Amino acid sequence: MFYIYCPYCGEHREEEEFHPKGQAHLARPENPDECTDEEWGNYLYFRDNPRGIHHEIWVHAIGCRKFFNVTRDTQTYEIKESYRMGATPEVTHANDPLS
Repeated sequence: MFYIYCPYCGEHREEEEFHPKGQAHLARPENPDECTDEEWGNYLYFRDNPRGIHHEIWVHAIGCRKFFNVTRDTQTYEIKESYRMGATPEVTHANDPLS
């Protein structure tokens, strides 16, 4: 079990209070009506599955019920940071000291 920091509640809570919701920072196509089927399918269904640093959306389901982002290392499961929706991550693959 690990603890996750909720940037809205301001506390570290047990993992069971949270649910992962997928990859963070995906840009929705500006004009979906003009996308090809392939472009729309790629947006809806294809996600990165990196080995190492990954940005994810989580929800504090048993708490404030707000969505936020987490930067997590997929090899070690270590959470590097939690930050509010709309914020820019401080930890990226390029500046991770272990990569």
